[in-house]
Amino acid sequence: MSVDEADTAHGHDGADEPGWEVDPDDESGVAMAATVGRQVKAWREAAGMRAGEFGAAIGYGEDLVFKVEGGRRIPRPEFLDRADEVLGAGGKLALMKRELAEVRYPKKVRDLARLEAQAVELLAYGDHNLHGLLQTAEYARALFEMRLPPYQPDEIEQAVAARVARQAVFERIPAPALSFVQEEATLRRPLGGTMVLRRQLEHLLSVGKLRNVAIQVMPIDRDEHAGMHGETQVLKFKDGSALGRSDGAFNGRAVSDPRQLRILELRYGMIRAQALAPRESLAFIEQLLGET
Repeated sequence: MSVDEADTAHGHDGADEPGWEVDPDDESGVAMAATVGRQVKAWREAAGMRAGEFGAAIGYGEDLVFKVEGGRRIPRPEFLDRADEVLGAGGKLALMKRELAEVRYPKKVRDLARLEAQAVELLAYGDHNLHGLLQTAEYARALFEMRLPPYQPDEIEQAVAARVARQAVFERIPAPALSFVQEEATLRRPLGGTMVLRRQLEHLLSVGKLRNVAIQVMPIDRDEHAGMHGETQVLKFKDGSALGRSDGAFNGRAVSDPRQLRILELRYGMIRAQALAPRESLAFIEQLLGET
């Protein structure tokens, strides 16, 4: 979108903001964006509107309309809402918002979010960083800003949005059982600054009080530690199947074989036993918050 188009977009120039591009390597994302684009174009032409006229009617530039219709840009939800209203689509265009919201995120993140959304139990030990499901948006942004080689600003915002979107798992009904073990060092390191850490600790206290969530802290002073091989995670599903991964086992590959999963569960069980109990952990986090 040009500067002039942004000035005439009635406050909606953000629709062409970075982070809404279509990843050419994501086949399902490309297909979805192309399908929606064809639908928008079909409805526009059926209404007898030119692209520029249509863009002006919904508050967006002509260039963006062509990008959306050509499947090169993922339309924001408000774009589809306005298009549905102006073109008289009766909710058919607006109905595509949910699918497109997922397409905005990288495929590997969507796959992870889908697995987390299906799991009835999650076991996760994190060593260097807080688990993504526990991170505030500003803490996640600080992490992504530290990546080397550096991410572009639009890549950072896309990654943060994707990480926060995964946290819908906390709102699921029925609620899954979620267990996290975090290193004390990750709770002390002020990534992003002191205030970012304070708000992160406050968030942990809030999440840790949910009945289906257990957060445990692994103290620095432990002289035995079963998690020295790195991050470990196990997801269990309703049908009895499971999927697990550990940095220090099976070459870091995701595994589903029951014998391999038993090894990961044994390791995680020992990590939990060596960490502070959930209630002690919340008290410890509250103490850290007071010291921060």
